Amino acid sequence: MKVTVVGAGNVGATCADVLIHRQIADEIVLLDIKEGVAEGKSLDMLQTATLLGFGTKITPSTNDYTKTANSDIVVITSGVPRKPGMTREELIGINAGIVKTVTENVIKHSPKAIIVMIANPMDTMTYLALKSSGLPKHQIIGMGGILDSARFKTYLSMALDSPQYDIEGVVIGGHGDTTMIPLTRFATYKGVPVAQFLNADQSKQVAADTMVGGATLTKLLGTSAWYAPGAAAALLVESIARDQKRQFPCCVFLEGEYGQKDICLGVPVIVGKNGWEKIIDYKLNAEEQEAFNKSADAVRSMNDVLATL
Repeated sequence: MKVTVVGAGNVGATCADVLIHRQIADEIVLLDIKEGVAEGKSLDMLQTATLLGFGTKITPSTNDYTKTANSDIVVITSGVPRKPGMTREELIGINAGIVKTVTENVIKHSPKAIIVMIANPMDTMTYLALKSSGLPKHQIIGMGGILDSARFKTYLSMALDSPQYDIEGVVIGGHGDTTMIPLTRFATYKGVPVAQFLNADQSKQVAADTMVGGATLTKLLGTSAWYAPGAAAALLVESIARDQKRQFPCCVFLEGEYGQKDICLGVPVIVGKNGWEKIIDYKLNAEEQEAFNKSADAVRSMNDVLATL
């Protein structure tokens, strides 16, 4: 199993590090456009092998896509990170050109690779990668919903004062502060609906904190978060590489599912060796469906910007 991570910044390097330590791939290619960055971080990771005992081959590359040839999975993190006060929408003009170029280079050398998109605005970049590459829809997956759900479960565990691993929670819709939809109705604590433990105001606060989870970290750090995004991407790669058939909320191309067409948006899917393999219908109620439709409208307006570039 060969996995390429494009972009050796905080998120990409963290993703590669998790993949290596979990020994998910035989070879990890870490590629970056800046001279020395991929080489330095790869060497740093290799030097941990004597301490932690992993045996994954790590191949660095400065913008040489020939080294990525025959990759099974490619994670695209490249692009400008969000700065404080910057919306994901403002990133479109900058990152669209980067993502399009990266995608073209990737499929030139690995036409059968499954592409995992992390670059923001993720829903629009996933849509761009799909439309510009001509790849089958199942080969392109946006990661955002896994990260948003991790934040949702974190805030739920804090409100419940319980371990995070006892919490289940899912976030669907767009990967944006105003477009994501924490599905509180489906959230559980050891199989029991959280509504039995939290009142309406507490539940609303958890949802609100989740929706600004990325912005909160950006304000605190001065840049986008990286530990959880990198780990979320690695978890997605693992489900593909090991054909685990795990259910994750991911950004995928919809053709009528959840009432939407010609858009990439976060919905629950089964992820295995073929990429995303099946969309799971959560049977949204009227309020949730309305929120999903509004989210789709907002993402579509961002997608429309692509036509102007």
